[in-house]
Amino acid sequence: MKLLTLNPPYLKNYSRQSRSPCVAKSGTIYYSYYLAYAGCAAELAGADVTHIDSIAFDLDYDTTLYHVTNAKPDIIIIDTSTPSIKSDIEFASLVKQRCPSALVFCVGTFPSKNTQDFFMLAASFSPSIDGCFIGEYEEIVYNLCLNQHTWKEVPGISFFIGENDYKRDVVAQKTRSEFLDRLPFVSEFYLKHLGKKGIKRHFYASITWPYIQILTARGCPFKCSFCNIPSIGSYRKRSIESVINELKYIKNNLSFVNEIFIEDDTFPIDKKRTIALCKRIVEEKINLKWSCNARVDTDPEALMWMKKAGCRLTCVGFESPTTNALDGVIKKTSLKQQEDFMVNANEIGMKVNGCFILGLHGDTADTIQNTIEYSKKLMPNTAQFYPHMVYPGTGSFKWAEDNNLLEHKDWTKWNTDEGFHNTPLKINGLSSRDLLDLADKARKEFYLNPWYILKMLRQSLTSFSEFQRIIIAGKSFFPLLYSYIFKK
Repeated sequence: MKLLTLNPPYLKNYSRQSRSPCVAKSGTIYYSYYLAYAGCAAELAGADVTHIDSIAFDLDYDTTLYHVTNAKPDIIIIDTSTPSIKSDIEFASLVKQRCPSALVFCVGTFPSKNTQDFFMLAASFSPSIDGCFIGEYEEIVYNLCLNQHTWKEVPGISFFIGENDYKRDVVAQKTRSEFLDRLPFVSEFYLKHLGKKGIKRHFYASITWPYIQILTARGCPFKCSFCNIPSIGSYRKRSIESVINELKYIKNNLSFVNEIFIEDDTFPIDKKRTIALCKRIVEEKINLKWSCNARVDTDPEALMWMKKAGCRLTCVGFESPTTNALDGVIKKTSLKQQEDFMVNANEIGMKVNGCFILGLHGDTADTIQNTIEYSKKLMPNTAQFYPHMVYPGTGSFKWAEDNNLLEHKDWTKWNTDEGFHNTPLKINGLSSRDLLDLADKARKEFYLNPWYILKMLRQSLTSFSEFQRIIIAGKSFFPLLYSYIFKK
């Protein structure tokens, strides 16, 4: 049985599997890591897997369709995102036209959380796709590969049952810990299906290049209302032995990779497990550089062991220094925790990528300026400034909808025409355009801060990998920064 996983063509360098899908101004290109893990599940079930990443290899519609047709797949799984959903479904219809005997499914947070809207949109294209998967989908794919001819009975699959009608399987699909341990290593999948060239096509502005993304756990026990991940409110983890074995595989087989990004939604959430894993990394003398997502309430002892085990950087959501804004999105952190985290990180030499959201509950032009000033005070190694994105299916979207704060519900306008972040939100006299302008202002003030420039100069002079990271990111970001300077 042949299965094909597809990250379809769209805008150049578009990252569907980012938490905020877009063309990143920093040049960041995410891996299609959830799609890759689905491919791992299919291989575990014995399927012959083809993985086509049109974004990574910059493939256009015709070239992608040629490769899809040539693979002669029995099952096709196509990734989607909210801003690209119309294009994704239209392309899925073209795939179904070229491969009429294949089962064609879409995956992603939009069909998972907005299944009715998804099927209404899908019905407008002919031929239509067969269905979509709800939630995390590795085990769905595994069971589908084993039960292709009775696929409508596989839990987690939603599908058309008649004209303008569909069945939604509401079973919560969350991949179990023991199943995560059984999956082939995604790093091995990358090497097999992307090769060295494809791996090097990916870039993360805060991470030294080349890099890869892996998961050591799934989900997050917190429920921040803006979060767009498919596994919010849950936490499952791979065994320490499984993670150690994958790190050894990377060390032995991907020596050209400079850094690993552990894409766990919150890597150090389990202090005991974090310390035990880091101690094993030290004991085994793995000596790999890695980074991860973390929260500001990360335990200082866990942070110390992460540094000892090779952790270079943590990606942390500060969001705002304002208590009302943090409480409004159920962040469950405080200003003191933010400041303590930066003190702890600086003391042990841990770099930080700080994330800030503009347009949270109670935000005004003045409180947003306070957030900008606060980011300069903290001065993380890199900073990201987002307008409040309010993706459909999230608590933030419901809040905005209930309070009449949405300027529109046109999914194609969740990004700008260039693919950059956009937002439909208006709040306290600030339009969506105002929020975008304030995000640009924040980037300008943060990255043109003389103290920050001096910090980066020192960093680039003492580390070639940091110099390389800054240059690659700068090719995309500096021209935009220049435009911010002369923006009227």
